[in-house]
Amino acid sequence: MTVSETEPVRKTDFPADFAWGTATAAYQIEGAVAEDGRSPSIWDTFSHTPGRVKNGENGDVACDHYHRWAEDLDLMAQLGLNAYRFSVAWPRVVPGGRGAVNARGLDFYDRLTDGLLSRGVDPYVTLYHWDLPQVLQDAGGWANRDTAYAFADYTDAVAGRLGDRVRGWITHNEPWCAAFLGNVVGVHAPGLQDLGTGLRASHHLLLSHGLGTEVIRAAVPNAQVGITLILGPHHPATDRPEDEAAARRGDGFLNRWFLDPVYGRGYPQDMLDLYRPYAPAFEEAIRPGDLETVAAPTDFLGVNYYQRTVVQDAPGENGLLGTRNLRPEGEYTAFDWEVYPDGLREILTRVHQDYAPPVMYVTENGAAYDDRPTPDGQIHDEPRRRYIERHLAACRDAMGAGVPLKGYFAWSLLDNFEWAEGYSKRFGLVRVDYPTQRRTVKDSGAWYGRLSRGAEE
Repeated sequence: MTVSETEPVRKTDFPADFAWGTATAAYQIEGAVAEDGRSPSIWDTFSHTPGRVKNGENGDVACDHYHRWAEDLDLMAQLGLNAYRFSVAWPRVVPGGRGAVNARGLDFYDRLTDGLLSRGVDPYVTLYHWDLPQVLQDAGGWANRDTAYAFADYTDAVAGRLGDRVRGWITHNEPWCAAFLGNVVGVHAPGLQDLGTGLRASHHLLLSHGLGTEVIRAAVPNAQVGITLILGPHHPATDRPEDEAAARRGDGFLNRWFLDPVYGRGYPQDMLDLYRPYAPAFEEAIRPGDLETVAAPTDFLGVNYYQRTVVQDAPGENGLLGTRNLRPEGEYTAFDWEVYPDGLREILTRVHQDYAPPVMYVTENGAAYDDRPTPDGQIHDEPRRRYIERHLAACRDAMGAGVPLKGYFAWSLLDNFEWAEGYSKRFGLVRVDYPTQRRTVKDSGAWYGRLSRGAEE
C-alpha cells in the first residue's frame, strides 16, 4: 500500500466538474429479453447453452431494470451521483441486426435518458457492451466485415434519437473481451475458440468504432466521443530478459493491440510477427483506408481497470504468447483478482505519456466480495469501500502527474448477472435480492454517495 493510499480521499482532491458515476450493461441488468420487440442476443444463446454459465443461470430477468429503471435512477439521485454510464441493447433497438428500427426499444432509452436528466444525472451511452444480435452472429458475427457497417447503422438510429440530450458517447466496451474472450478463449459469447476468428473480429470491432465515431459526429455536433478499453500493466516475474519479453507480449495482447490502432499507429509489429501463422486471413480483413477510419479522432479514452498481470516466460503455454500469468502474494477479491491500486495509477500515467488522449475517464473499476446481509438487512462491505477509496487515491496520484482525468465510474450500480459467473459474483454498490428484486444500498454505496456530495470533508 502506497503512502497516498493511506490518505483519505476527498471530493476537493478532484476537479469541480469531475464525473462521479456508476456503470452498468444492458444484458446484465435489464431482463425483459423477449418484451417490446427485442430479439435474442449472443448472450441469450450462450447463457441458455448447458455448461456455459455457472449454475445454468441467464439474464432473462437479471435485475428487472427494464421495469424498475425509475427506482434505480432514484437510488442514484439519493446517493448524489452526477453521472451514469449505461449501455444500449442492440437487439432491442434493431432486432434484425440491420434494417428496421424498433421504436419501442428506443422508447425505453428515451425514457431512461429523460429520467436521468430530470434527476441531475448526466447520461454516458455505451453503444456496444457485448450483446450482438444473434442474427448477426449467424451471419459470421464480428469476423464478418458487414457487422461493422451494421453497427454504424445501429449507431445512427440511437444517436439520432438521443443525441439532442446525450453528450457523452462510448462506441465499444472492452473490444478485447468481445474479440478474444468470445472468439479465442471461448468463455464469453459466442463461445468460439479460434485465434484467426478473434483477430478478424478485433479488426472489425475497431473498424466499427471508427465508423460509429463518424456517424455520431454527423448526428450530434457537440458530442464527446470515445472508446472504453480494458487495460492493465504487465510486470515481468523477474528481471530475466525472457520474462521481460513475456511481459511485453502480454502488454501487446491486452493493451497495445487496441491502443496503437486507435491512436493512429496501426497494429503493433511485434504482435503481427507473433501472429504470423494467422496473418494472411487477418491482413486480408484490412482494406485500404481502414486504419485511418479506426484512428478517427476521439475526445476521450475510457479505461477499465481491475488488476495487473505478473508474467513469466513459458514456451508452449498460453498459445502463441508463450506466457504464464502468476499469482503474487497479496490481497484478492472474491473473483480471485489481485487488489493492486497502484496499477491504475501506472496504466493511466503510461497511456497519458504514450498516447496523450485529451481526456480520460475511469469507466469501470470495482470489486466482487461475498457480501452477507446482517440480521437487520444491512450490508457492511468495508473491503469494497476500501477498494474504491484506494483506487480513487490512485486516480488522485495520476492527476498529480498530469493525467487529464475527468471522471470515475464505479462498477457497478447494482449486483447483476456477471456473465459466465452468473449471479455468483456481486460487484454492486447496491445489493439486489434476486427473488424479491429488493434493492439495498450497501455501506460502500452510501460512502461513495457522501464522497460525491462532498459530505466526507
